[in-house]
Amino acid sequence: MSRTAIPWKWPFGVQVLVAVVLGVVLGFIARNADVAWLATTLTKIGEIFVQLLKLAVPPLVFTAVVISVTNLRNVSNAARLVGRTVGWFMATSLIAVAIGLVIGLVTNPGKGVHLQVSNAAAPAADDRGTWLDFLTGIIPKNVFTAFSEVNVLQIVFLGIVAGAAVIAVGAKAEPFLELNRAVLELVQKALWWVIRLAPLGTLGLIGKAVAVYGWDLLSPLAKFTVDVYVGCAVVLFVVYPLLLAVVGRVSPVRFFAKAWPALELAFVSRSSVGTMPLTQQVTTERLGVSREYASFAVPFGATTKMDGCAAVYPALAAIFVAQVFNVSLGIKDYLLIALVSVVGSAATAGLTGALVMLTLTLSTLGLPLQGAGLLLAIDPILDMMRTATNVAGQMVVPVLVGRSEGLLDEKVYNAPGTPLVGAAPVPEPQPAAA
Repeated sequence: MSRTAIPWKWPFGVQVLVAVVLGVVLGFIARNADVAWLATTLTKIGEIFVQLLKLAVPPLVFTAVVISVTNLRNVSNAARLVGRTVGWFMATSLIAVAIGLVIGLVTNPGKGVHLQVSNAAAPAADDRGTWLDFLTGIIPKNVFTAFSEVNVLQIVFLGIVAGAAVIAVGAKAEPFLELNRAVLELVQKALWWVIRLAPLGTLGLIGKAVAVYGWDLLSPLAKFTVDVYVGCAVVLFVVYPLLLAVVGRVSPVRFFAKAWPALELAFVSRSSVGTMPLTQQVTTERLGVSREYASFAVPFGATTKMDGCAAVYPALAAIFVAQVFNVSLGIKDYLLIALVSVVGSAATAGLTGALVMLTLTLSTLGLPLQGAGLLLAIDPILDMMRTATNVAGQMVVPVLVGRSEGLLDEKVYNAPGTPLVGAAPVPEPQPAAA
């Protein structure tokens, strides 16, 4: 009797769950048994995975933004589309930060928490966010420095300028545009290979957190962790479905069925930019948003639309840090948190973690930056849910705007989901507007 060799593979989500559990177990072994080599191995695995993601970010962001800007020339009422997209980004951010504030005020995550705050180091100067750095840092002093230091905000600026220049030059700039399309496709394919290593990266990141900090530090942060997950879940499974049903007049159930691959990948990779190729593929092929519009909205959202990292999380973190350091916050402070969340969300850069956004919020409120150091232990755990919320918002807004502007194919949206293989395809070349 012949055997058919059909290899059985665990689903990607199952691989991630196994990696989380295994990471916790190995982390505790490394800490409690004082196995130094295991702790070092877990740390290096996590660091290498994050570094591989960061390696793809500069070319991915630049080429995606260049192509997205040039594709807007083929869309009527482009200025109105940009305005509505930004408007919805800001509106949903306000809702998300309000939810974070309400949960924080109700649960008081920092009350009764006793941590060794004297041992918590403030983030390094390069990792801090300030309004001056945010405003002056948009325009790079050196083109090469923007790429070498992976300053995503500056790379986005350069991409927008380059895309606008391509439109202005016209046919002579077509070879440059073709080069960007080719580079984007290559980077997307390579990034897909990196993403397949996400379970291994998750194991290392979770294992490192447990091995370095241990349960003595992690347990006092349990309430804060639950608050972040609950806040993101409310945005993800209550706010977004209501907007889809009431404003977009489309099925929220169908949205999550179609968008699930991107949400799962975002949860695992902890990178909005890293998930961007799949997010764009889902938005166009499964949700039916016009490719020309989605090629602008998705890359733009991957670097600026952060309801998890830039709204729910900093709101809760500010309340937590204030309570740990016995600092009272008033109405003015809560309004400042909302302002920072809406205006400063681009500073999160779409990479793993939200340290810059957190320090920007703390410095604006005058809270000790050491508070950010207290939360680093659980950042890998928090970042999974935050990033999934970010990416969901990056798909919800194009659906809402596309529906209102006649750029959503409802037949595609309501059709059964099609398999997604490999990285997102690059939009086909479009003829220049006459």
